[in-house]
Amino acid sequence: MKYIEVSFTMDDTGMFRDLLVDTLGNEGPYESFVETKEGLKAYVPVDKYDRHFLEVTVETFPVPLKYEVTEMPDKNWNEEWEREHKAVLVEYNGGCVWVRAPFHPHREDVNYELIIEPKMSFGTAHHPTTYMMLSYVAELDMQGKRVLDMGCGTAVLGILAKMRGASYVEGVDIDEWAFNNARENAATNNVEIALKLGDATTLQGHFDIIIANINRNILLADMERYAAVLNAGGTLLLSGFYEADEAALVVRAKELGMTLKSKKNRDGWSSLQLVK
Repeated sequence: MKYIEVSFTMDDTGMFRDLLVDTLGNEGPYESFVETKEGLKAYVPVDKYDRHFLEVTVETFPVPLKYEVTEMPDKNWNEEWEREHKAVLVEYNGGCVWVRAPFHPHREDVNYELIIEPKMSFGTAHHPTTYMMLSYVAELDMQGKRVLDMGCGTAVLGILAKMRGASYVEGVDIDEWAFNNARENAATNNVEIALKLGDATTLQGHFDIIIANINRNILLADMERYAAVLNAGGTLLLSGFYEADEAALVVRAKELGMTLKSKKNRDGWSSLQLVK
């Protein structure tokens, strides 16, 4: 498959680099990203490249951006990307989780080991939000719980929940690529997850724990639906947003009968534990 590389340069990386990834990946068609000293390289299939979207993103971005567009040669980009892909050790209160691809070494000195073949889907533990959500899933009681992994991506969170004793895990994602990737990862890790292709409108039944690592706007729009399928006393784990967005999400949760129990912060990103 042929890809377009857009190389961005910015004076202030920090949180703005993550914001750019969030904008290009969640609001646009960009599939993978590589951090650089100067900023970021973003990749999009040639047939999905939208010059107007790129120009609007640059014009409305909160800090000045310079960019250069290059059409890349046709090659196996997953294979190229694998060479740079690193395993991640997620540390939590009580232990650690080793998240690796099939080509990384096995470890015996960890509490849980997850084999995740990302294939450009979101959810490899490299991003601060996935890291924090994995730590929450590792710390909370999952035994016998019905768990929903909303916007599951690679299904890394649902897989860990199942490993920790959840009786039923459902993964939902609107992206067909992520849906297929999640199915493969569940099989690789020998866990059973009920996977659905769709959005919050497809939700049925009730859950003890709902995990949603998406983005601020979608979380605010869909939180009412999450609350409707969450059992009384159940837990809603939210991430995918910045610390500055915490207040808006907590207020909306309170309107829907949920209260804040705890939160985590990492590199400017936030995760919330809410209880109904």
